[in-house]
Amino acid sequence: MPSLMILIPLFGVIILNLVFAVNSRMKKAAFWLALAIFSLQVVVAVFHHPALWNDSLGRIDSFLNVSFFVDHLSFIMFICIGMVSIASLFVARYGMKDEDDIFKFINLLIMASIGMSGIVMVKDIFSLYVFMEITAVSSFLLIAFPRSLESLEGSFKYLILSSIATVLMLTSIGILFLAAGGTDFDAIAAAIGASYENALVLAAIGLFICGLFIKGGLVPFHGWLPDAYTAAPAPVSVLLAGVVTKSAGIYTMIRITTSLLPHYQSVNNILMLVGTISIFAGALAAIGQDNFKRMLAYSSISQMGYIILGLGTGTILGIAGAVFHLLNHSIFKSLLFVNSAAVEKEIGTSDMNRMGGISQKMPVTGTTSVIAFLSTCGIPPLSGFWSKVIIVIALWQAGQYAYASLAIIASIITLAYFLSMQRRVFFGKLRAGLENLKDAEGGVLTVSVVLAALTIGIGIFFPFVFNTLILPVKEILVR
Repeated sequence: MPSLMILIPLFGVIILNLVFAVNSRMKKAAFWLALAIFSLQVVVAVFHHPALWNDSLGRIDSFLNVSFFVDHLSFIMFICIGMVSIASLFVARYGMKDEDDIFKFINLLIMASIGMSGIVMVKDIFSLYVFMEITAVSSFLLIAFPRSLESLEGSFKYLILSSIATVLMLTSIGILFLAAGGTDFDAIAAAIGASYENALVLAAIGLFICGLFIKGGLVPFHGWLPDAYTAAPAPVSVLLAGVVTKSAGIYTMIRITTSLLPHYQSVNNILMLVGTISIFAGALAAIGQDNFKRMLAYSSISQMGYIILGLGTGTILGIAGAVFHLLNHSIFKSLLFVNSAAVEKEIGTSDMNRMGGISQKMPVTGTTSVIAFLSTCGIPPLSGFWSKVIIVIALWQAGQYAYASLAIIASIITLAYFLSMQRRVFFGKLRAGLENLKDAEGGVLTVSVVLAALTIGIGIFFPFVFNTLILPVKEILVR
């Protein structure tokens, strides 16, 4: 059954290129086919039953000779992948006018979703690598989609650093295969447990984690991320910030550390250190940015640091907080990039120095942006507040008082740069020349309102959401 999450979009790509590509009228229907695929992914993830998924239609998975498995963490990621893909799809329809460009974009978007879906379902480390590369190649092409000098440069930087990550991870996989005699998670976990003092095994672990730091855009391996997010076309920025780096880097870090490296304090110490450095480096870098998208890119680095910081506690509460913040960040950061796409489309630039007071002309975009940035800063009762509080409490319970205090201080810095952004972009007197500005079109506004409603709703109904959707991820620790 899990294989259907890959087979359905794969058949969708085949249908697109064998049937829909024959004439321009049918190409227009590609949007609706992609929307149906991503909507199905979200619906299935929300109304899931893990036992049914792992026991039914096993013949399909056996035929593919790939070992798939889904749990609550997988379903949370399915929600993120489907939700962000839908947002990216609507932004593409809003910003791209050429039907051929939209058609090509949809093909690449579906391929990226196939890669990400594979990442969250596999149970062996080599298959994980394969699906990560499918996601990466699709992302390279999506970033370079406009074929401008800036987009090609951003894509090239991502390509180079991602290639380095590939070398590190393949080297690690080779060493772990020699130690374990296989690539299955259980076999590798047993081999690591039996040979944890072996210098070669330790090196393999370090290499793989460094590769994931690159994929996740964490400091000091973040060099590609601001350029890629900024240079990419608006719908691709939504996809990258909302889910690609989370699937290929952050989710994989959660899965690897909990499946292969449980209870190793040295690894947890590294995660907490890298997470804290990323939080502050991203936040401080965001303060000095003039480009709307680039500020959001550095903000993403900072917020992903919180996820890694929570993961580093190694406790059930800390990992639950990390997963919760991953979900929340997918929602509010996608919302901010959707709104930046609307602003860039209507004004023609992402330079905040050429903006000001646009909430008067774009009230929905301005209001939903305030909701998103307040959630990012951890202001109650919005969703971001609860996930950050859980991470801080988990750090405090683990005796990491310094890290808990630093996490709170960083939220104040986050508030500072987002207040600066709101003042320069949305508040104050309307800048001359923007008198004829209008809000985004219906589809993008609908996406913004839905994402803002989710940010508010998850915050208000936090106990229910946390207990029913997030807390069951403790199964990845209690095995």
